[in-house]
Amino acid sequence: MFKRAFPMATRPPLSLKARAVGYLSRREHSRAELARKLAPHAESPEALEQLLDALERENWLSNARFVDSLVHRRAARYGAARVMQEARTHQLGGDQLADLQDRLRGSELERGRAVWQKRFGTPPATPEDKARQIRFMVARGFSRSVVSQVIKGADAWLDGSD
Repeated sequence: MFKRAFPMATRPPLSLKARAVGYLSRREHSRAELARKLAPHAESPEALEQLLDALERENWLSNARFVDSLVHRRAARYGAARVMQEARTHQLGGDQLADLQDRLRGSELERGRAVWQKRFGTPPATPEDKARQIRFMVARGFSRSVVSQVIKGADAWLDGSD
């Protein structure tokens, strides 16, 4: 077998705070998500809670920034229902969820049009095409009313008369 000329250096294990900062430097995390990721490495649940509180005080961890990040990453591709479903898994506060839902509902029609345009670009020619387009849009989390408006109004706003 091949022998190494120099033995591999072993690094000391990362501290809990170093792990947390590493995760947060890559992207925003919700408090619940970060707690889940750090739990296997924490000495105790109390130590983990103290760290999370300290990270929030020092503004390293912010659920408000996480919500903004979630909207930025998901809203262009998904409807309000799908983004809200993901947000609920992060155990955000009721106020944050209500604000997020308001933000998403306000722009859902425009986002739905953009997603539909990118995927299809032409109005459905047959009932089968229409059903396929509706299924796609609903699976992406757009409401039935928005999907209906997008597909019914496709001819008008593709021609620029909207």
